[in-house]
Amino acid sequence: MRIASLHTYPVKGCHRIDHDVAQVEPWGLAGDRRWAMVDADGVAITQRESPVLTQLRVTHRPGGLVLAAPGRPELAVDEPADGPKEFVRVFRSHLPTPARIAESEWSSAFLGRPARLVWQADAGSRAIGGVDEVGDPVSFADGWPMLLATEASLEALNGWLPEAVPMTRFRPNIVVAGAAPWAEDEWSARSAKLQIGDVVFRAGPGCPRCVVTTVDQETGEKGKEPLHTLGKYRRVGSGLLFAINMAPLSRGSLRVDDEIRLIE
Repeated sequence: MRIASLHTYPVKGCHRIDHDVAQVEPWGLAGDRRWAMVDADGVAITQRESPVLTQLRVTHRPGGLVLAAPGRPELAVDEPADGPKEFVRVFRSHLPTPARIAESEWSSAFLGRPARLVWQADAGSRAIGGVDEVGDPVSFADGWPMLLATEASLEALNGWLPEAVPMTRFRPNIVVAGAAPWAEDEWSARSAKLQIGDVVFRAGPGCPRCVVTTVDQETGEKGKEPLHTLGKYRRVGSGLLFAINMAPLSRGSLRVDDEIRLIE
């Protein structure tokens, strides 16, 4: 098995950035979802209610980001290390976590609603799942530091679908080539440890999918698939599963084509 591709999403919900090399930190890949646009109540705005986030293109710059979107001027934003402090939630049911406000005018105009762009200055301040005060750290990701998907499982899923969907619908960080279809289910079931490149990870639970998978990540258009078909074939309890969550147990670098092997 090997890494087929690596991806980050610097602003929660934004268009992906593809990487040949990525650094692993305790809370996920470096730069992944350390930023979010939040509403007037301090709750993160996602593609669930604002598919226009698919049109948000982000590039890294030293000490910050550049935001771009159709019809909007580019905006360079600095990491607001001394910016106003705000307590925000990834979901309304999650515990508040500290952030710093970066700007509001550009984000509000882009989304067509009042919004603020915030930065997670203290990446160790939020725990996995967002509902406990202590635990392994995570960024503004929904629940876990990283998401792993396999090409073989996507191929199996596409065999059930009336029209194939790309891997981008599932917004993974690591895409694996060379695994058997649904091999990740077994890794998840036994909390397996995986050596990926020079980094060790713990396999977490399967990822229950939401309406974001029905959003075309290039156009923002919404449909019914693959959720409808996942409901037929991949329903486990109340979740429709595709891909698995991952937590890093060490720091290091990942590179496309790095070997992946089970160590426990």
